[in-house]
Amino acid sequence: MKVCKKVLFFYGLMISVFMTCMAKEPQKILSPVLQAMESELSRTLAALKDQPAPPYFLSYEITETNSIVASGAFGALTSSLESRRRLLDIDLRVGDYSLDNTHPVRSGVPDFSERYSIIEIPIEDSPDAIRSILWYHTDRKYKRSLERLTQLKTDIRMRASEEDKSGDFSPESAENFIEDQVKIKVNRALWEEKVRKYTAPFAKYGDIYEARAYLDATVESRWYVSSEGSRIQTSQSYCRLSISAFTKAEDGMELPRYESFFSFTPDGLPDDGTVLKAVEKMINDLHALRAAPIVDPYTGPAILSGRASGVFFHEVFGHRIEGHRQKRVEEAQTFRKMLNEKVLPETFSVYFDPSVTRSGNADLSGSYRYDNQGVKARRVPIIEKGVFKGFLMSRTPIEGFPKSNGHGRKQPGFTPVSRQSNLFVEVSQAMSRAELKNKLIEQLKKEDKPFGLYFENIQGGFTMTGRTIPNAFNVLPIMVYRIYVDGREELVRGVDLIGTPLTAFSKIEAADDQIGIFDGTCGAESGGVPVSSVSPGILVSQIEVQKKAKSEERPPILPAPFKDNKQ
Repeated sequence: MKVCKKVLFFYGLMISVFMTCMAKEPQKILSPVLQAMESELSRTLAALKDQPAPPYFLSYEITETNSIVASGAFGALTSSLESRRRLLDIDLRVGDYSLDNTHPVRSGVPDFSERYSIIEIPIEDSPDAIRSILWYHTDRKYKRSLERLTQLKTDIRMRASEEDKSGDFSPESAENFIEDQVKIKVNRALWEEKVRKYTAPFAKYGDIYEARAYLDATVESRWYVSSEGSRIQTSQSYCRLSISAFTKAEDGMELPRYESFFSFTPDGLPDDGTVLKAVEKMINDLHALRAAPIVDPYTGPAILSGRASGVFFHEVFGHRIEGHRQKRVEEAQTFRKMLNEKVLPETFSVYFDPSVTRSGNADLSGSYRYDNQGVKARRVPIIEKGVFKGFLMSRTPIEGFPKSNGHGRKQPGFTPVSRQSNLFVEVSQAMSRAELKNKLIEQLKKEDKPFGLYFENIQGGFTMTGRTIPNAFNVLPIMVYRIYVDGREELVRGVDLIGTPLTAFSKIEAADDQIGIFDGTCGAESGGVPVSSVSPGILVSQIEVQKKAKSEERPPILPAPFKDNKQ
């Protein structure tokens, strides 16, 4: 069983609107970091080649994150800091491509140290220091790998034959790509003033209990070398502004509201006027939610906005077509036997493409040039005209899919597996929003239902993809409306969108022409990775909602200490 969670607004990256500069500065074409990695890789392979079981594959990846973060609450600064860190990841394999030390052990307790480890690397470009750490941890990794391969061979002899006969690793072509390292230059005093300004309006109200703004600029630089001959140096800046606030209803239910803006550069982030307008809407929404009625458990037709639809596809579909899940015996493998079968209306197509950096006027945070296994990013068609075509692949092959398609991803310190990137939902016959709403009302009349639901905004969600508990999902809405048969719309609260994947997917009927974009961070067994979804709004003929979890804590008894206490 695997539980995959996605934190969409606060994964430690909150972003800024007014950075003075974050421009590329030329460096040496080949950094001292990469030179040290190449030298130690060559020395290690030469030293181990005469061992009885030398590594058949070895790669090093060093990831540097350089971040400047400013955060505020209720008009005051809460933190302002700069951090810089480098982490090392080693992929060392003994055996061969068909069976190596990474093969899952099906007996005993899983060794989670094989999935996660933190190895700090000096932030100074000292080749000797870097090579010393590479040497020591490679030696440790090699000895553990030999022991594990012996254990695996015993385990395989004692267990039933595996369904999937594919190997443990795929050979790939060597890649050579070098780009200049991005440098971060930010006016921190200006950032600090912005977080004060963006959170100050919340302080006028005694019924908003938390209000925060995070502005973050991060540069991630990666160096990768492998025994196959790959040599990759990439560097990318990320900027995000995230604002959050919550209130409580009289019955104790917490009612959150979030806004998030993403761009690769400061120029793509909104100006003060746009941000403050969003803050004003957040405040109005929070007050409206306090007075909104609770929705009881419901099944029936619903519309999901483009933003909500993107989260829906990510949770319901995206995690279930990650390649490594088709191989693990504990996974439900929902779509494994559905290749070339119709799973959506023929007007729908779905693909993933991390090589695309923008959609319309928006940057996409799920973009990258190379994945964490040295494979170049590329477009991967998953559903074509309603027909299911394939999986997102890392370098862990499955039967019928022997090669990676550039989706081996991870957070530094974790072991890469196949993960989502930029998800695109496209339709060939899109309706207007008004036409989609009319179609919903027609469905309501046919089923003699008084109302349907419209999911305008989504906080995030999670999904269970394993076999041992129900294979289900839970999408967490923020702004939900009843749509009545006469066309009226009414804000409601207190529901979660739930269901099982095949049922929910089979009920998708139509889409509108209003494209929504969702940028966030997806958490799973290889850590948190940036992802995006680009989707139109969709009509689902039947969804199910359940009551949202509710706190038993009452609203504050003491009045708020603000001078202008408006409730």
